[in-house]
Amino acid sequence: MYQPINAVVIMGVAGCGKSAVGRALELRCGARLIEGDAFHPDRNIQKMSTGQPLTDKDRAGWLRALEKQLRQAYAAGEHSILTCSALKRSYREGLRQAMPGLGFAYLQLSPEAAAERMARRRGHFMPASLLDSQFADLEPPLDEPLTLVLDAAQSVDSLARTIHQWWQQHAPA
Repeated sequence: MYQPINAVVIMGVAGCGKSAVGRALELRCGARLIEGDAFHPDRNIQKMSTGQPLTDKDRAGWLRALEKQLRQAYAAGEHSILTCSALKRSYREGLRQAMPGLGFAYLQLSPEAAAERMARRRGHFMPASLLDSQFADLEPPLDEPLTLVLDAAQSVDSLARTIHQWWQQHAPA
């Protein structure tokens, strides 16, 4: 059954390439990029910076802020791309309730590959030591509607191209 997609969430664990793919997709299709990390409150950034994993309670306000961004973009008639780990199904369900026609592009990556990428990453508040907690929280969206599962080991350009083609196939009428 055809379901239109009004916005796409690029999701996955830290180091999977959400931001890079989101920027490439933004350039490819002209949608508004909402960088999820930019909406973390200072206390969450401080907590992660010191190697403490976030809890559901910590993430609740952040997710509400992202829902608000999606609603505002939709109300303004903008197509949007959100980069957000969206690790748990309950988080994704909250985002889906806030935004009609929300698609998810899951960048699937092994713990080893994520750790290797995190070791090379500079200037980000989240240390590689938190990867285990990310994988522990991850509930892969393998059986959820409007979800595209991709191998994050592919090139950024290839991932952005695939997501863009999928989005075009589900473009609103």
